[in-house]
Amino acid sequence: MTGALFQNRREAGRRLAMALGRFTKDTPLILALPRGGVPVAYEVAHALNAPLDLLLVRKIGAPGHEEYGIGAVIDGADPQLVLNEDVVRQVLPSPEYIRSEMHRQIIELERRRRIYLGDRKPPNLSGRTVIIVDDGIATGGTMKAALRGARKNSPTKLVLAVPVAPKEAIEMMHDECDEIICLATPDPFLAVGKCYADFDQTEDDEVKQLLQHAKERLRHVHSKSD
Repeated sequence: MTGALFQNRREAGRRLAMALGRFTKDTPLILALPRGGVPVAYEVAHALNAPLDLLLVRKIGAPGHEEYGIGAVIDGADPQLVLNEDVVRQVLPSPEYIRSEMHRQIIELERRRRIYLGDRKPPNLSGRTVIIVDDGIATGGTMKAALRGARKNSPTKLVLAVPVAPKEAIEMMHDECDEIICLATPDPFLAVGKCYADFDQTEDDEVKQLLQHAKERLRHVHSKSD
């Protein structure tokens, strides 16, 4: 594709890693939003000698209208519920409905985590520098929920890192994290995929392979330093 900002997700991740190099000293935890964020985050974790994990997010839909999100549940050692208070005031779901949906989505988060990571438990974010990575931001709704959920788990510093996003989406995130690294904010912004020459779907097998490679690579790095 002519005029693409990035060749593919891996190349975007290498460029993003260069902008994040100063965080190496903080021993950060890199959290990827699957699936497309994983190849980007893998390159960041590789460059920073940092652990790579997933940040899974599940939308909670309105009663009878599941596509209309009233909030989200965010994976973690302590899963967090983030509600869109404006929508909740409009829809007025019962507390029982919210509790039931949160429980249902936590089960789904656990199922998806098992698919990607086996028995590995979600990481504890408390007291850590956490860098949340995706392949780009469009409207920002999912990322906003992800940041809010991560913040509730008390990281020392919360950083958002993406190759590309519309300027207005980045502005919307400033109150949700401590720092934002975004390589490009094209105007007009058409779609994340338009910014990549190769934007093929990231498959589950690739996600699992990259997570395993990251784990093995970090183990090798630590064994050399011992």
